[in-house]
Amino acid sequence: MSAMHDYYRAPDRATATWRPSQLRAPAKPLPDAPAFDVVETKWIDPTGSFGELVAVVKGVPYSNDLVETITLYPPPEGAPKTEDEWLALPEDSPYREGPEIEELSVSVRDALAEVDDDRLPEVAQRWMNEDASSFHGGDHVLDLVKEFVALARRAKESDQLLYCWWIPG
Repeated sequence: MSAMHDYYRAPDRATATWRPSQLRAPAKPLPDAPAFDVVETKWIDPTGSFGELVAVVKGVPYSNDLVETITLYPPPEGAPKTEDEWLALPEDSPYREGPEIEELSVSVRDALAEVDDDRLPEVAQRWMNEDASSFHGGDHVLDLVKEFVALARRAKESDQLLYCWWIPG
């Protein structure tokens, strides 16, 4: 098993957090579900590997706080604060098992949306060579970079933000 990370765009937080336990790109969409525009990944977390992509795009050194996120689900205000509260959580609590939904900043969306297409092969190559990268095939990485850039461009054009739905594996 591996952690799944779905990056998607949504018009607002209410839509982004719709039925948080549901995949953002289900094999069989529910009739009342929003039609999310999704890039499906594994092991590309917002602050780690995705943060390295953003660093490469921006031409800055990677840091853990480069990609600022806001946790939308599970709600931070309901998170356990003490060890006793953590231990009292039911086994199926989203605070224990996920999923989680993070909102990415406008600056991250815009950095990806505004990268020049001519730079994409170089961005993919540099991202693949970063320390935390688990990539092995250059073509796959370039395709993934193109998907992220296209998603960011569609989000910016629609005045939407990017979100990451993820669940540990």
